[in-house]
Amino acid sequence: MRDAYHDDLAAVSATLVSMAAMVDNAIVRASKSLLESDRALAEEVIAADAALDSVQHELDNRTVDLMARQAPVATDLRVLVTSLRMSADLERMGDLAAHIAKAARMRFPACAVPVELQMTILEMSRVASDLVNKTALVIRDRDIEGALQVERDDDQMDRLHRQLFITLLDPAWPHGIETAIDVTLIGRYYERFADHAVSVSRRLYYSVTGEYAAPQS
Repeated sequence: MRDAYHDDLAAVSATLVSMAAMVDNAIVRASKSLLESDRALAEEVIAADAALDSVQHELDNRTVDLMARQAPVATDLRVLVTSLRMSADLERMGDLAAHIAKAARMRFPACAVPVELQMTILEMSRVASDLVNKTALVIRDRDIEGALQVERDDDQMDRLHRQLFITLLDPAWPHGIETAIDVTLIGRYYERFADHAVSVSRRLYYSVTGEYAAPQS
């Protein structure tokens, strides 16, 4: 019975890792649809978000069932409780990727991002993908040092987000209010995506240690 229980705990972790892979696929494809004005790809990303939602719901149901049947304590209880929070963060990351794809769809056949900001958005996409991949490894390996590094790596996304706003607030901005709003929202989606990756990593740190990590800088 205990072997089956620990197999169930391992399956929870494995599902979270799978969710992170789905999220990475979503953010990479959403970014591609945005920068290449690819409406068909954007539609695929939006439609695929339902699959991530289904995985989250199934995982949460399984986790609650384990808690009810096994009455876990100490580390096991932390693992299960934090898995509920982590799955919610990962699901929200998928939603943010879908929002980026919706921005691409809304402005098709034009690109929602002006040419002079496309490299910044491309770099934000790269950082987002890197963060979620590192988060998957943190979950898989229960790596508390890696969890702290994810938070430090988020500083790069914050710098890019600030860089985006410097351009948007330039009095010489030539693209009008509508485009400025689009870019503001898109930048916010990437920034929040990274914040959720940090949240997942911090929850993993708590799951392993029973303590909250000090803010990293």
